[in-house]
Amino acid sequence: MKNIFLISLISLLVFSSCNSLQVFTDYDDKIDFSKYKTFAFYKPEIDKAEISDLDKKRILRAIESELTAMGMVKSEKPDMLVGIFTKSRERVDVNQNNNIGFGWGWGFNPWFGGGINNVNVSQYTEGTLFIDFIDKEKKELIWQGVGSGALRLQSKEKKEARIKEFVKEIIDRFPPEQKK
Repeated sequence: MKNIFLISLISLLVFSSCNSLQVFTDYDDKIDFSKYKTFAFYKPEIDKAEISDLDKKRILRAIESELTAMGMVKSEKPDMLVGIFTKSRERVDVNQNNNIGFGWGWGFNPWFGGGINNVNVSQYTEGTLFIDFIDKEKKELIWQGVGSGALRLQSKEKKEARIKEFVKEIIDRFPPEQKK
């Protein structure tokens, strides 16, 4: 019974790891991020993103929502431009588990036994979303957030929720904590 519980727990961790989201950021540590109060979307970069127009709209709405929740204002004369681009790749995970074994033996060394061997294969698309913040005046990248995680074919509602999760996890890292 204890082994079955342990095996179930390990399987749950393996399968849930496909749903995790990894986020990384990079930024110019010479920038005073407190001076950025307004933003606008940088259309030339957004147009290059290789995703559907519907997903672009979902991403941009999520970014706008997160930035306005932080107190920033969308403006025609922004301090900062926001751009996005995306990448995707197919992933295949193969996990082999030797779950249950049994056997019997007698005498000096004879043994007879068997076991159940499970091989779990999962295939999914790993998507990466890059969110760039660009200084409007200098036309220089000042901050970049990158989120990578599993993307699956799913309902519109679940897709929208996953996009919001990606964007929130990335934007939550802005502005960076700076040394004084």
